[in-house]
Amino acid sequence: MLYCVCLGHGVILLLFLFSLAVSVYVEAYDNLLSGPVAQYTALSQKIGGDVQKHAELMKQAFSCQRQFLVTASNSQKPSDSVLTSLLAPVSKVIQEVQAFREKNRSSPLFNHLSAVSESVPALGAPAPPPPGPPPPPMDLGKSSGGDSGATNRNALFASLNKGADITKGLKHVSDDQKTHKNPGLKAQGGPLPSGPKPFAARPTAAASPARTLPPVLELDGKKWKVENHEGAQNLVISDTELKQVVYAFKCNNSTLQVKGKINSITLDNCKKLGLVFDDVVGIVEVINCKDVKVQVMGKIPTISINKTDGCHVYLSKDSLSCEIISAKSSEMNVLVPNKDGEYTEIPVPEQFKTVWDGNKLVTTATEIAG
Repeated sequence: MLYCVCLGHGVILLLFLFSLAVSVYVEAYDNLLSGPVAQYTALSQKIGGDVQKHAELMKQAFSCQRQFLVTASNSQKPSDSVLTSLLAPVSKVIQEVQAFREKNRSSPLFNHLSAVSESVPALGAPAPPPPGPPPPPMDLGKSSGGDSGATNRNALFASLNKGADITKGLKHVSDDQKTHKNPGLKAQGGPLPSGPKPFAARPTAAASPARTLPPVLELDGKKWKVENHEGAQNLVISDTELKQVVYAFKCNNSTLQVKGKINSITLDNCKKLGLVFDDVVGIVEVINCKDVKVQVMGKIPTISINKTDGCHVYLSKDSLSCEIISAKSSEMNVLVPNKDGEYTEIPVPEQFKTVWDGNKLVTTATEIAG
């Protein structure tokens, strides 16, 4: 079957010879699909939710890749531009897989989505590399006969092939000709060139004092902005609605109370901040913070802790089913209320052990020994 592909003002003809039998590498790819990929799809369906939806996109990606391999097995090598167009369906699904992860950052299964999204670019490996500048021409010189350097090049390769014998052509230098054993030769040759001077750091100008931004506590549309507070112990947001969110940024040595039911709360770049809130229907996020305390008085479905050193979470009796998701964080503790009103402090694992059980990787939390 003959296909005609038009590019610009020229025409490229590609001859595809189809046969009933698939090539060896397509057959190997089919074994991959019926083995690990099928198992991954089946397990994702059992988990359900975002993982299942993500797996359906991955199934499309593998299918597009197989179509590409079948086409490649029956074709001559195309130009880079034609190859890019053939890989377009795979590239599109790869983008969809990665976009799905970004749209579902609040998902309790976000780590699963990230693992798949970071691996899916491997399906784009056949794509041609971006064009780069050509390497500079190698100047091997010309021989006296003007043979474009062929003689010099052959002589170079011949000398390299001598191995250890290459040193036989070097002239022996006696002790009286060595400058480190005959200081007088140094004076005859004139002053020795000085070596490079040690690196000296340039004197830096005095650092200008950091500009202090004014504190902010205001409602901007649907967002409560709480910014740049230092030592404020009575920050309160009381006139709230379900559709509103709270964003606290660079608030240090302060306390913030959020009353009523609200959509979400984010703490970003805060240090020694105490947060107390009633009810959140979405998520509370703690990002790039240090030594913060979060206490829920009502209900909260999810708390996310990322890139944070020191975070204490006080749960209420109505929020014991809360999911706490953490990444790249340390010194995290969850405090659970007792019947007597006191709290039991439980550390969140920071160290994990991963083993291969013969079919999949199994990860469990471990305690630090010592």
